[in-house]
Amino acid sequence: MAVVDSYRFERDDRGEWSVRVRIRRHELLNAPLINKSTAFTQAERQELGLDGLLPPVVSTIEQQADRAYHNIARKTDALERYIGMGALQERNEVLFYRVLLDHVEELMPIVYTPTVGDACRRFSHIFRRARGVWVTPLHRGRIAQVLANASAGDTRLIVVTDNERILGLGDQGAGGMGIPIGKLALYVACAGIHPSQVLPVSLDVGTDNAELLADPLYVGHRAPRLRGPEYDALVEEFVIAVKQCFPRAILQWEDFKKNNAIALHERYRSRLASFNDDIQGTAAVGLAAVIAAGRASNTSLIDQRVVIMGAGAAGVGIAQLLADALRRAGRSEAQIKASIAVLDSRGLLVGDDPHRDAHKQAFAWSRELATSFALDPKKSIGLAEVVASMKPTVLIGTTGQPGAFDAEVVRTMARHVTRPAIFPLSNPTSKSEATVADLVTWSGGRALVATGSPFAPVVHDGHRIEAAQANNVYIFPGVGLGAMVAEVREVSDAMFSVAASAVANMVDTTDFARGALLPRLTRLREVARAVARAVALEAGRSGLGRPMSEEQLEAELDRTMWNPTYPSVVAE
Repeated sequence: MAVVDSYRFERDDRGEWSVRVRIRRHELLNAPLINKSTAFTQAERQELGLDGLLPPVVSTIEQQADRAYHNIARKTDALERYIGMGALQERNEVLFYRVLLDHVEELMPIVYTPTVGDACRRFSHIFRRARGVWVTPLHRGRIAQVLANASAGDTRLIVVTDNERILGLGDQGAGGMGIPIGKLALYVACAGIHPSQVLPVSLDVGTDNAELLADPLYVGHRAPRLRGPEYDALVEEFVIAVKQCFPRAILQWEDFKKNNAIALHERYRSRLASFNDDIQGTAAVGLAAVIAAGRASNTSLIDQRVVIMGAGAAGVGIAQLLADALRRAGRSEAQIKASIAVLDSRGLLVGDDPHRDAHKQAFAWSRELATSFALDPKKSIGLAEVVASMKPTVLIGTTGQPGAFDAEVVRTMARHVTRPAIFPLSNPTSKSEATVADLVTWSGGRALVATGSPFAPVVHDGHRIEAAQANNVYIFPGVGLGAMVAEVREVSDAMFSVAASAVANMVDTTDFARGALLPRLTRLREVARAVARAVALEAGRSGLGRPMSEEQLEAELDRTMWNPTYPSVVAE
């Protein structure tokens, strides 16, 4: 049940939703979660004081969705489409999700990446209506009260950011709120979590973005970014408040800067059912693409040699999950170490360098291992040298550096591997390590490509290649749903490993035929359900969540997953 002062959502044993309302007339039409607009029946209009306040025709949701979609589609600018979809969400959430699901391949890049990056940059200038909750340093000592103000009742899933590393754009201050809003829209659309059960949160601790601080229209906390012990204390109070106000909620940390992301993930993962999508979600979709690439090239996971360029939270997260998967497959620690090479901005991680961040050390090669590949550990070792000596089957980029994968590197890789797997995962598109067209051309059409941002299809030798976007949307909605259903007390790395395998298993021959390593976006609901099933079963096996038989789990998923249809409205 979800309860607010003016209406109450209820769900029966079959998963059917209804809403009991105390509000009437225009107040009802201004409540986006329950507004049906012209779909209110004549009986509802009379009972709820809406008679005469709407055009006389009673529309179906299909008719409304058709009208709303064409109003969005006629806009030629992506940001204007984003604004249009946001306006629809603000007045009628059910219809928003219906339109999004009906046109998910077209509209997901509008609602989320890459368009959301532009929306975050311009957030204060396109601001219309507040969503979610904003926690600032001014709320210290009363954060629980602030969260209680934001509660719509049974909040089960929270996405929180401190706005410091928004996509590849850096500190966007208050504009970072666009990310939790967008992520939760995908949770609802893909995993069927009811919109009354999600909450976007901005830890608006200030900004060091001088342009924002000088902007008279800036809507955020106008102060330098909070850091050090005061920042840690604010986050600690926030976590305590979440546990107090929303004891059943799963929390997703999103777009925190590398050191904070890693520190908060490790500090709170066992205290609060939480995960970091930039670390674990990115790692899982990367692992899914690696597994799928092995299927496409008729090789197994244990045969892969992987080079990861970029040793931030995302790159190290991929390395950690890949190592875990290899460990599960029976590889020794020495074999795992030799199978994964990680580079940062100074080159290959080698030896015990005290100047490098601690989280990188687990993937630093020994000097002896580097020497065994004919690499000189006494000097900086760049990507071209590593590729030439290691002969990787997989190359992954998380650098945010456009052009980091050049023709020399790709051609060298293609000389040693029949089907090189190359994943430029940085986003937005302007930050990608290479374009799909270049990777296809340089590899002679043999590269298996997955990207962090969407690219247009490429035609090579008469064959159309549709490189899949390795978007975390393949992972996090299902992980959140599975964790919710299983009522986990901790979200483990193993849950992301099984999530990756579930996604890879969804890739079929039609996907491989079009050059894609991930399923079509039109199957996202199916994918989310498969991931949720795998996560919930793993939670039960590991003792981190309630154990369920497969039959019980399927029934629970049926009951939990919401479809964007209007609930019955009952007057109180």
